[in-house]
Amino acid sequence: MKAYSPLFLLAALGVLSAAGTAAAQADTSQWKCESCPYPKGTTGSVNAGVVYASDDSPVFGNYTGLNQKGAYLDLGGTVTHRGESGYYADVTASDLGLDIRRVEAQSGREGLYNFRLGYAEIPRYFADGATTPFLGNGGNALTLPAGFPAATTASMPLSTTLQPIELGYKASRFDLSGTWIGQQNFTYRVSLRRDVRDGTKPTAGSFFSTASQLAAPVDYTTDQFEAAVSYVTPRLQATLAYQLSQFSNGNESLSWSNPFLPVVPGATQGQLAQAPENQFHQIVGSIGYQIMPTLRGSADFAVGRMTQDASYLASTVNTSLAPSVPALPSASLDGSTDTYNGNVKLTYTPMANLRVNAIYAWDVRDNQTAVQSYPVVSTDMFLAATPRSNTPFSLTQNRFKINADYRGPGTWKLNGGIDWDNRERTYTEVVNTTETTIWGRASVQALDTLGLAFNLAHGDRNPSTYGVAYWFPEPQNPLMRKFNLAARTRDTAGARADWAATDKLSLGLGVDYANDDYNETVIGLNESETVNVAADISFALSEQTRFHAFAQWEKMQSRQTGSQLYAGPDWTGQVDDKFEVLGFGVKHAAIPGKLDLGADLWFSRARSDTSVQTALGEPPFPTVKSSRDVVKLYASYKINDKMWLDGSYWYEHYDSQDWQLDGVLPATVSNLLAFGNPAPRYDQNVVRVSFRYRY
Repeated sequence: MKAYSPLFLLAALGVLSAAGTAAAQADTSQWKCESCPYPKGTTGSVNAGVVYASDDSPVFGNYTGLNQKGAYLDLGGTVTHRGESGYYADVTASDLGLDIRRVEAQSGREGLYNFRLGYAEIPRYFADGATTPFLGNGGNALTLPAGFPAATTASMPLSTTLQPIELGYKASRFDLSGTWIGQQNFTYRVSLRRDVRDGTKPTAGSFFSTASQLAAPVDYTTDQFEAAVSYVTPRLQATLAYQLSQFSNGNESLSWSNPFLPVVPGATQGQLAQAPENQFHQIVGSIGYQIMPTLRGSADFAVGRMTQDASYLASTVNTSLAPSVPALPSASLDGSTDTYNGNVKLTYTPMANLRVNAIYAWDVRDNQTAVQSYPVVSTDMFLAATPRSNTPFSLTQNRFKINADYRGPGTWKLNGGIDWDNRERTYTEVVNTTETTIWGRASVQALDTLGLAFNLAHGDRNPSTYGVAYWFPEPQNPLMRKFNLAARTRDTAGARADWAATDKLSLGLGVDYANDDYNETVIGLNESETVNVAADISFALSEQTRFHAFAQWEKMQSRQTGSQLYAGPDWTGQVDDKFEVLGFGVKHAAIPGKLDLGADLWFSRARSDTSVQTALGEPPFPTVKSSRDVVKLYASYKINDKMWLDGSYWYEHYDSQDWQLDGVLPATVSNLLAFGNPAPRYDQNVVRVSFRYRY
């Protein structure tokens, strides 16, 4: 059936009326469309207010921008313009007074062209309470004040040289794109994106048996460009595009002074290479064609090349060792890797309630980098007797999937299929792995108010003969199996029930289980298991008040075996992780159409237990714990048809215990100069008050 607009119906009635009585013609000059979807003119809103944070907390400032105590400007808004002939323009801004600010603007003409501009920021902090004696943090050369080097951290002048350091960076994103709809079914698109990260991040450097935590500079820029053309008809859709990604780093290396007395002459300075500059070029395409009313075919492909040609650093900066170190085989890696990706899909609908899909996909990573021999220098102190060659890993993956969707009988919906995955690798202990997975899903409306869903899957991965990696000079235990190459069976199961008990009450309960069994592994990962249970409830207490709650519990276990004596297993390691989340929320229209109130509360707990035991029966490591409690209260009061007063209160308590951080001060470990930052803990109160004006 075809739907007609009110204007068309009125016009049709006018024509019929004119045919019956020519003299009684209607005057349509004052007629007005009351339901036209696109009003003309300019509208928008402005949001202005203040946000106050009660405490300094870099960890809380992660992704919120509220890392310091004090007041912040809460400013944002929108502008929307709709003009004649389909012209439009939109501007949206939010959190302009915070370090998570975002601005987006777009303009164009419906069905012809579109332009978009965007800018966004987000902060990332890595530690709270970190200190260091190093000078020049944020740059690529770290030096030490007077009093260094020393034999141990206890004999270093840390009480007078330690200074606080902020570890984190600001990420900024710039977007520019345009789309033009041309003639004869063609559409053209161009987009540019620049991501900039500026600041510091934690790293570490060592000299044989001594180590120092360092602040590495972050000065990264990633540029992405895409130009694409699309062709669309009712039966054929096709796209062809060129993509470029280019990464640049403002620092090719980080050097630092050795705070410990050198073990060998000349080992007073260290140097670490930073992420190298690189490029990725790719041509991508896709096509879809309706072969018959019941048969559709589609295909995607991509051909790319990754290159990396950053200059090598010197093998050592130890002037005493350098004369004995052979020259590098080349000035740079001159790395090159070709990528080929694609898939072909056929969808066949032999009947209204049955659809069958067949998919073949391939992914190739062909590393063309030349193999060369390099001298091996250990922490600027020793030259290894045997050089080492680079290993240009390559991968070829072929996947075939066939599945079907069937509706019926009754309210049943059935899905099932078989997935086949074959991978061939170079420079690995296993040349070929093949995994076959059989899966099925079913859902049914058991009652008018009860919906049930189930899923099952079984996967079996079989590798070819497990060999020995002769290209690495360090021998590996022949009984060891790497988890990504070893034989494995994977079983998953799940069930979900949703019950609309009454018009006001609905309940949901879901259970998921997964098990990975490496039954042929003697040394390595033996088994991992995950159980997840989730429940939710939604209840309308009245027409003005709604309540909801949810709970989730998850447990993950893994077990592995190892060998200290390069023989059979003589130790066992086990990791048990548990996660618990509980949340509540309520919305209440205190004065309908005038005052809305709400509250959200959620509580999460996580713990991780790790044990490594030999025949001596060692105790487990201390438990790692974290807890997060959040209370959010909010209110919105409508002053008039154009103005609202909004307010919110946010309280968050976070506590964690981590034996790897707690109590490990800069001088706690004699041969480790640490940052000394404890596991994160904070209590934060955030109050927000703002006016919102709509025009």
